[in-house]
Amino acid sequence: MKTYKNLYEKIYSYDNLYLAYRNARKGKTKRPYVKEFEENLENNLIDFRFELITFTYSPRPLDNFILKDPKTRKISRSHFRDRIIHHAIINVIREIFEKRFIHDSCANQLGKGNLFSIKRFETFRRKVTKNFTSKAFCLKADVKHYFQEVDHEILIKIIKNKIKDKKVVELIRKILKKNASGEQNKGMPLGNLTSQFFANVYLNELDYFIKYQLKAKYYIRYVDDFVILHQNREQLNKWKKEIEKFLAEKLMLELHPQKSKVISLSKGVDFVGFRNFYHFKLLRKRNLRSMLKKIDTYRDKLVSKEKMMEIFQGWNAYAKWANTYNLRKSVLSKINKINKLNLDNT
Repeated sequence: MKTYKNLYEKIYSYDNLYLAYRNARKGKTKRPYVKEFEENLENNLIDFRFELITFTYSPRPLDNFILKDPKTRKISRSHFRDRIIHHAIINVIREIFEKRFIHDSCANQLGKGNLFSIKRFETFRRKVTKNFTSKAFCLKADVKHYFQEVDHEILIKIIKNKIKDKKVVELIRKILKKNASGEQNKGMPLGNLTSQFFANVYLNELDYFIKYQLKAKYYIRYVDDFVILHQNREQLNKWKKEIEKFLAEKLMLELHPQKSKVISLSKGVDFVGFRNFYHFKLLRKRNLRSMLKKIDTYRDKLVSKEKMMEIFQGWNAYAKWANTYNLRKSVLSKINKINKLNLDNT
């Protein structure tokens, strides 16, 4: 297995830090903290270099808030300067790990995402049912409290299998320790680039186990949700037990007992925001509820017309992958009614 040394200098190079800053500011150029950082940009980046070179860099405390879209989640956001460091690290190590990821690891990678996942699910569903001419089943599984339960020492061990630069490993360890959940040496915060990236690094171990030891042909993972399709229900139940054992022994994780089960494909499978049946797909109800809440904020004039239309276009592009023609028409009608009402009141 190829390993990598002498990476630390690449992380603190001025060019890499500048690129990391550019990546960290995307979509946030108007935020006050970005403007403040940019007022003294060159000196701030030089300070970063000095802190990294002298090993005096220390991450700042996280900013925690609750997000209720579409479900209630605690999001922890790093200080902008720390987000630049996260990007600087990932810029250097991303390719080392991503080229080992399986094709059907679908989240947080360029060119992949929800729609990539759903296309792969459709392809596998057709193959396993021989174009819907035979019965098939799906193990739909969810790793319980995944981000809270990631074990730092196991993750570091996985990273060290590829990266032999001790300075890089210790920098990553420092970030993990600062970002730990309540239990020491455990957990990664939702919302950080490093968390999204290392989530895939950690569960890549599971991907390899399922693909190359269990030899499951039709397997897709999206962060901590995954599906395996097969013609035999008993085979999926057997694999489920083996996966539970692997997770417990190798990764200190467990499957969610209520959300992990074998079901018939004909009954519909919830995956990446859709309920997938043999011949059609439905949008999950919570996705629609989230969109309707955003329309409420527009009605209350908390967002602009331009922003509302931008939100709708994104939602519409996603929702059209399901059988939602009338639903999308209805949602647009609600927005247009508000537009008309606002116009009449001007």
